[in-house]
Amino acid sequence: MRVFSGVQPTGNIHIGNYLGALRQFVELQAEHACIYCIVDLHAITVPKDATRLRENILDVAALYMAVGVDPKKSIIFVQSDVPGHAELAWILMCNTYTGELSRMTQFKEKSRGNESAPAGLFTYPVLMAADILLYDADIVPVGSDQRQHIEICRDIAIRVNNRHGKVFVVPDGRFLKEGARIMSLDNPTAKMSKSAENPLSRISLLDDAAKIRKSIMKSTTDSDGIIRFDPENKPGVSNLLNICSAFSGLPIPDIEKKYEGVGYGAFKKELAELTVDALTPIRARYDEIRRSEALREALADGAERANEIAVRTMARVRDFFGLGAKR
Repeated sequence: MRVFSGVQPTGNIHIGNYLGALRQFVELQAEHACIYCIVDLHAITVPKDATRLRENILDVAALYMAVGVDPKKSIIFVQSDVPGHAELAWILMCNTYTGELSRMTQFKEKSRGNESAPAGLFTYPVLMAADILLYDADIVPVGSDQRQHIEICRDIAIRVNNRHGKVFVVPDGRFLKEGARIMSLDNPTAKMSKSAENPLSRISLLDDAAKIRKSIMKSTTDSDGIIRFDPENKPGVSNLLNICSAFSGLPIPDIEKKYEGVGYGAFKKELAELTVDALTPIRARYDEIRRSEALREALADGAERANEIAVRTMARVRDFFGLGAKR
């Protein structure tokens, strides 16, 4: 089966991104044909410094490889290096309705408080659908917050297929379990975010040990001192339990039993060390890859391989839609 997913080059990737998507990328490449993209066209829905964006693209590509994505097993490439993404996005926009786009939760959140927003922000889900459908993807591993985007991608594919025939493969999302969603450390009712003002609200994959320890030790909990998974009444503690379970591999009930009668301070201290141990090898591998010629070679090779697939797909799409002169 073919797998496709992508990550925006918007700065250092945090553990929510890693546990929600990147770790799945590594697991899936053992059994499937995987295509992983750095989605730079998505990044410019808001203004970006060109030099910083190019650096971020290489940062994310290096992190893909540092966490275990193998460019010999998987295709790693930059979205804008394959023209089919933009072309297919336009075709899909002509088969998508403003009503369904206006209901997208992330657009409402990102445009809140503004009289108007960039059109690209509004049509972002259509470009994401094009990313997926361009490669006939069967599986799309993403965080659970992307569920609505996968649903609209499926809706568009089914709509086009009903009108024109078997144009697209209808993909399925592979989501992180809802209970394991990683939330902000200082506001555990909101998801962890790279754009949050407080740097201690998140743990990034390239954070040093001191920053990781400080973030966890200052994380929001509550006043009752009981380590119990209860997202509604104890969101802060539940978030820390999710992180602990994800990095240790232990079920949450086993962690609750282990720390029964133990205070938050001791629990946080051990969780901090667990997190440091999990992320230190990733940071070391990243440092080896980031300035290497192997990174640029992997991206060039990945773009070539991805474009071969995209060209075949677009030839089929143009034929179904009647685009271009008959040859």
